[in-house]
Amino acid sequence: MLKNKILWIDDEVDLLKPHIIFLEKKGYITQPCTNGNDAIDLIVKNKYDLILLDENMPGLSGIETLKKIKKIQNNLPVVMVTKNEEEYLMEEAIGSKIADYIIKPVKPMQIVMTLKKILQHSDIIQNMTLNNYQNEFLKISNELSNLKSFSDWKSFYKKLVYWELELENSSDINMIDIFDNQLKEANSMFSKFISKNYKKWFQNIEEAPILSNSLFKEKIFPHIGKNTPVLLLIIDNLRLDQWKSIQNYITPIYNDYEESEYFSILPTTTQYARNSIFSGMTPLEISQFLPEYWINDNEIGGKNNFEEELLKIQLKKLDFSEKFSYHKITNIKSGKNLISSFNNYKDEALICVVYNFVDMISHAKSEMEIIKELASNNKAYRSLTKSWFSNSPLFELIKKSRSYNQKLIITSDHGTINVNNSIEIIGDRESSINLRYKTGKSLKFPSKKVFEVNSPEEIGLPKLGINHNYIFARDLNYFIYPKNYNYYSNLFKNSFQHGGISMEEMIVPFIILNP
Repeated sequence: MLKNKILWIDDEVDLLKPHIIFLEKKGYITQPCTNGNDAIDLIVKNKYDLILLDENMPGLSGIETLKKIKKIQNNLPVVMVTKNEEEYLMEEAIGSKIADYIIKPVKPMQIVMTLKKILQHSDIIQNMTLNNYQNEFLKISNELSNLKSFSDWKSFYKKLVYWELELENSSDINMIDIFDNQLKEANSMFSKFISKNYKKWFQNIEEAPILSNSLFKEKIFPHIGKNTPVLLLIIDNLRLDQWKSIQNYITPIYNDYEESEYFSILPTTTQYARNSIFSGMTPLEISQFLPEYWINDNEIGGKNNFEEELLKIQLKKLDFSEKFSYHKITNIKSGKNLISSFNNYKDEALICVVYNFVDMISHAKSEMEIIKELASNNKAYRSLTKSWFSNSPLFELIKKSRSYNQKLIITSDHGTINVNNSIEIIGDRESSINLRYKTGKSLKFPSKKVFEVNSPEEIGLPKLGINHNYIFARDLNYFIYPKNYNYYSNLFKNSFQHGGISMEEMIVPFIILNP
């Protein structure tokens, strides 16, 4: 392990020899220097990991030396050592980007702790995280084999997301592989759980979790019309880990917030899940009772063109008579337009905004090589989402909503998963094209790798004809037709898709933030 090299600048550095000997015993190489001018020459010629800088020196002062150091190496950490606790001095030092400061008289162990905090902070945290995960590994494995209910799975998934975020900066490839395998095993078990229990949720609503078709009535509507306007923000394709990646931008500007989850219906796609949210119906019920607002997979036309109409119908059923508006944001321009006109809607009881940009990222990934490189795995996908959000009209919209003291509800219609194993599917011309689910007549497929539903009405889905069934991808699989199989298999490998069964696709974040 390489030793850290420290430059200690102090006009009385000779008096600090015991401290320097102590640091060397602790593994630090420490070079003394008596003045700012000599220090600048040394920094130009040598590489140091950290500077200890006395604030009160004759000639070039500590603050003046600090400013010169930052012009040479802006990222070089500097710790100011001072006996002056004047506020203006601390503000000037902090404004000049010091890493920390120590008040004299200095104790050797105090310096060591400061050095560790700055130079080994990430390593210490990483080692602690790895040790903690190793201790939790067996507990998680044992817990996985005993999950019985949808509530168990929600709690378990949140735990996995926590560890995924904790481990994401680890340099221990073996430990990352261990976690990835544990996540794959969990998704395999989850798909078995869904295959076994999903139909029961539609047979006995009392024992079912909150699904897409019950989300609005059960979790959103109770917050509307309580003298506080509500901004309902549905960010398409937002997963729990992606919410966690942008959470720190949003939660600090609200007084409190509440997190929970609900289950997206199958197929986990916008056409099915989001239409169910706005209508309060299953896709089967929409197709039966509101056929003018439903377009099947095998029919031409936009599948989500009637969300506002469906929302109006559901609100009427719920005896809601106050003002509301619906907005769909599909690009930066429409986002900025909503922000500029937001004052017109600020007093409405409900402002519903569908934001499609995260969905655009995920779909573009399979079509644009640059996006595919930027989002090659879950960590990169979170990073891309975070970078986009911090500079997006969406964040500006949230801040504007907060300035009007509106309650904010954030959720999604479904999540997405990074797929890597193609499965050959044979179907007719009317078979659907989605990569994580298929519906069609006489589909041929490897039965052990899918969840097959021969009676779609049993899970709230329309049947498109005799012998039409639905199949849903499990694990990290995706469906490819035989024609040009290798080309499309490679094209979509390691891309983010949705429509099938996984924790990432089905267990959807739901957040309420109070002004």
